[in-house]
Amino acid sequence: MIKKVLKTIEDNKMFDKGDKVIVAVSGGPDSTCLLKVLYDLRENLGIYISVAHLNHCLRGKEADKDEEYVKQFCSKLNIDFYSKKVDVNSLAKKRGISSEMAGRSARYEFFQEIREQTQGSKIAIAHNANDQAETILMRIMRGTGLTGLMGISPVRDRIYVRPLIKVTRDEIEEYCIKNELNPKIDATNFESIYGRNKVRLEIIPYIKEKFNTDIVMTLNRLSDTLRVDNQYLESISLEKYKLYCKEKEKKVTINKEAFSQPEAILTRIIRLSISYVNESTYNFEKKHIFDIIDIQKYHSTGTVLSLPSGIEAYNNYGNIDLCSSKELRSKDITEYELEIGKKNTIVNDKIKVTFRILNSDEAINLKNNKFIKYFSYDNMKGKITLRYRRDGDRFNPIGMSGTKKIKDIFMDMKIEKELRDKIPLICFDSEIAWITGYVVSDKFKVKEDTKTILEIKYEGEEA
Repeated sequence: MIKKVLKTIEDNKMFDKGDKVIVAVSGGPDSTCLLKVLYDLRENLGIYISVAHLNHCLRGKEADKDEEYVKQFCSKLNIDFYSKKVDVNSLAKKRGISSEMAGRSARYEFFQEIREQTQGSKIAIAHNANDQAETILMRIMRGTGLTGLMGISPVRDRIYVRPLIKVTRDEIEEYCIKNELNPKIDATNFESIYGRNKVRLEIIPYIKEKFNTDIVMTLNRLSDTLRVDNQYLESISLEKYKLYCKEKEKKVTINKEAFSQPEAILTRIIRLSISYVNESTYNFEKKHIFDIIDIQKYHSTGTVLSLPSGIEAYNNYGNIDLCSSKELRSKDITEYELEIGKKNTIVNDKIKVTFRILNSDEAINLKNNKFIKYFSYDNMKGKITLRYRRDGDRFNPIGMSGTKKIKDIFMDMKIEKELRDKIPLICFDSEIAWITGYVVSDKFKVKEDTKTILEIKYEGEEA
């Protein structure tokens, strides 16, 4: 078994010399075996280990005994021990999720806390070959795709590692007996109260008896085969992602040309985009991926799709923008008064506006720079302000006799929807004089008879 674990570690490059590894230990056979194996291999691997134990408070005194067992085991091996109690049932009720989901969330949140506290580099989890087989079967029953059929990854996010992923539960139990580890046994593992338990206790034994005695390793081989094929598809998809997707802070724009790619590539491009915006694809299902494809193919520009984790997708003239709704600017009703003769700085928005008053005989280039514009100072009255668009705003574009809704102007200029509330407007008194970076008002344009000219220079992140 040790040779199998070492090969798994080496094949997947799980550890680097000097890694601080936090071992997740419940006290059961799998995690106790993992702890002992890594302890015995620590010098050979060049790693330092500590232990994290989460008491779920689900089994009363039995759970406390598990915690004490792990604590004593660590004391015997002279290993740092970290523990925490979380009432998982209360957490599940608070978050409106199942106890299984709440337990998983609590565990990984706790592991991350200890990793940050100890400046750890890796978190070792005791998933084994049986867990892998159970996971694949459960995903098949849910209608998973190729990625789901790969099951549990040996390494995730270069942080979570699973050295026992090729070891069967029988091998683990034999190792525990041989080394007299006496792990704690959770009686609920033998009750068909959860979906996974039913697969473990009913479906796999039935398949073993009726169809394939080696079903656990058969499903593991399926996982390995698909992993190789998926790596190729992922490499092609990454190339296409770089070609068709433009990253900004908390946003990805998927060019409409990406949607002509084969479905296997397109769906992966979308998943890569979600991962960039959301840092993971957790909670995103196949349905959400195809919903994004649908709004590009069958809906008009401006269509917005709400997705899990506060992510929004919207059709932007055939391109699809993915971003966190938290990053979108709400309509800003604040006005910033600007003064001629000083550099006006709006710190929060990283904007600077400066003015120069010129005589009509001074040479100016009206088309030189879209962020430096000239206005008739003769027609001005009242204060100068900077603000963002509001419902009902109208504007008199240069060359046009009447006014038009700002909303319609933005649509005509094909300005991305999520940018529209972020474009500063320079106003003279109550009238919009300049949509910065785009167009000036016909009312305040410089004419042949203009006597005094006002130069406005705008400096912002987009300038």
